[in-house]
Amino acid sequence: MVDADAALRHALLAWYDAQARDLPWRRSRDAYAIWVSEVMLQQTQVAVVLRYWAPFLARFPTLESLASAPLGAVLGAWRGLGYYARARSLHRAAQAVMERHGGALPASASALAELPGFGRYTVGAVASIAFGLPQPVVDGNVARVLSRLFAVHGAPGAPERERRLWALASRLLCAQRPGDWNQALMEMGASVCRPSNPSCLLCPVRQHCKALARGEVDVLPRRRPAPRRQQLRLAVAVVRRRGRLLWGRRPAQGLFGGLWELPAAALPASATEDEERQALQGLLGPGTRVGAGLGSVHRTLTHRALTLSLFAVRPPGHPRQGAYVELRWASAAEASTLGVSAAMQAAVAQAEASTFKTVPASRRGKSPRAPGSVPPARPAP
Repeated sequence: MVDADAALRHALLAWYDAQARDLPWRRSRDAYAIWVSEVMLQQTQVAVVLRYWAPFLARFPTLESLASAPLGAVLGAWRGLGYYARARSLHRAAQAVMERHGGALPASASALAELPGFGRYTVGAVASIAFGLPQPVVDGNVARVLSRLFAVHGAPGAPERERRLWALASRLLCAQRPGDWNQALMEMGASVCRPSNPSCLLCPVRQHCKALARGEVDVLPRRRPAPRRQQLRLAVAVVRRRGRLLWGRRPAQGLFGGLWELPAAALPASATEDEERQALQGLLGPGTRVGAGLGSVHRTLTHRALTLSLFAVRPPGHPRQGAYVELRWASAAEASTLGVSAAMQAAVAQAEASTFKTVPASRRGKSPRAPGSVPPARPAP
């Protein structure tokens, strides 16, 4: 057993040394920068993270700068990466590191595990890659590689399957190069041992693969059932004042927590247009006038199918803040620096396109004003 494990480690590490992608975070020895990359890479493709990692670090070059930044600035820098709970956890963890560890990530798996957002995978990745500690990792790529190498059956998430995968990851861990070993497993799953059409002929450890020997590569690991998405509808208020839109910031918890959005009311998927209009009147307060419909936007989230119905709205002089942490007026340029979900960005684009169509050609050189929007009678606050 030991000889077979050693041979597998030797073959995979030799392949990694020769074939690993040259990714910028792999050239860094900064534990903070490595941690940021690991958080970004969770549920996000490498090609996307390559566009965000360096700009994020340029804006927050140190853990201290991240911890001291307002959450809104962090969410704004995260804009477009999705899964914003990661950014909120990153921010909370940075603040915890400042309070508990003097601003430096602790070089201890047990101490890392006590930080917000540090689950078992993140602890293992940061501990092994940044600090060279012998800690295993199991993510989707590693689970697939190990499931095929050792013919591990069972449903994704099943306790017995998860225990076996983590036990295998611990057993195979290379004590001398734990970070490289963990990254080699992840690289193998990303580039060779893919979910569909794996390149078994190019696999450096195919002679160790039980799934290949048994003809089970196509059935291992078992596919996770597609989630049943909840239908969610938002009635969205497009409120204009002197070239600016009204925005509200959500509380830090829940769907789109901490993000900025056009004021929106959640409704059942079956809601009628009249119910949407009534919800917006209740959202912004008595005297709110809901004008023309400006179209709708449909987006598919991980567990939700989202529909945003847009309306030009004229609220009373002081719109009700309601459940929002704060309201503010922002131009398109100002809004680009805020933390705004991709769905809400699409909603703004739809509102702009619909408004443009309703404005006569003779006025299109001026700032358009949608029916029902607030007239520019006084400057924005």
